[in-house]
Amino acid sequence: MFAKSENSALVYATTRDGYELPVIDVTHPRFRVPDDADAQRRLKDALTKSERQRRFIPQFIMRWMLTSAAKKSRLVSALFGTDATFLDGITTYVMKLGAGNLVPPYDSPVDKRFAASPHVTYLRLRTQQMAELMAEGLVPHLVANDKPLAIINIAGGPAVDTINALILLAKRTPALPKRKITIHVLDRDDAGPFFGRNALAAMQADGGPLAGHDIIFDHRTYDWNDTTLLASLIAELAGGDAIIAASSEGGLFEYGSDRAIVENLKALNARRHGVRLVVGSVTRDDELRRRMMQQSRIQLIQRGIKGFRPLAAQAGFAIIEIRPTIWSDQVLMVP
Repeated sequence: MFAKSENSALVYATTRDGYELPVIDVTHPRFRVPDDADAQRRLKDALTKSERQRRFIPQFIMRWMLTSAAKKSRLVSALFGTDATFLDGITTYVMKLGAGNLVPPYDSPVDKRFAASPHVTYLRLRTQQMAELMAEGLVPHLVANDKPLAIINIAGGPAVDTINALILLAKRTPALPKRKITIHVLDRDDAGPFFGRNALAAMQADGGPLAGHDIIFDHRTYDWNDTTLLASLIAELAGGDAIIAASSEGGLFEYGSDRAIVENLKALNARRHGVRLVVGSVTRDDELRRRMMQQSRIQLIQRGIKGFRPLAAQAGFAIIEIRPTIWSDQVLMVP
């Protein structure tokens, strides 16, 4: 649905719990994050300053501060106030909205301060870079034919990166996405995909950036430690002569084991007419990133590009482009 009054340019969709959240569109000025060299430098300086100040705060005081903030903020609570070892899809999505776009029940003063932090801004930038890499990578495969397009999003939650890749294609090269398109979200949770399906429908409504496009949102429950379902899906799509791409933002390449990464990439690359490209985010492996993670129980794996590249190569993929940030590096891979 489209919002009214002062937010008339925004589109909203409903979560499984009945909350209406803005739908992220990285081409919209309210969601766009500057990504030029100067903007990246300013963001890095702000993050470095924040982390330097934090180092002088005793650990017991920091714990008290985080516990107190968690009582006043759903976002802080999800990251620091629970025993969760990963961020759920909806909380991660809300963090990407930006402080000025938060809505109840995620709009307390503490929520807004947290959402405006450089740490969370990097999450927003990650989605933007993922969408751009996917859109740019797909163009050469779409210009010469009108074959169906299938994008597999592993641990994708709402699949906001994939939806935004299609928005970018629709805006920049309107003729390219006018074909049957399916977003296949493979995720063990259903709350993120529930919202993602509603978000896609809102973007396809009259006046939306994806209006008139034939796009289906398909969610399948998936455990990346067992690739049987993925291998079956690849075989099904290859048999239908679809152009296949895949992505995983803040998912497989950041939380998964080395074995899980290799096996999933092998499944994507198992057939001659399999996936054409894969886009994903890889957690940085450096001291600053390590300090950023110390206060949280979130179990990201800091393998960095140096540790990830051999895994990709083992599965038959080459990294052809990297979009770097302090938080993570976004990669574009081809078989």
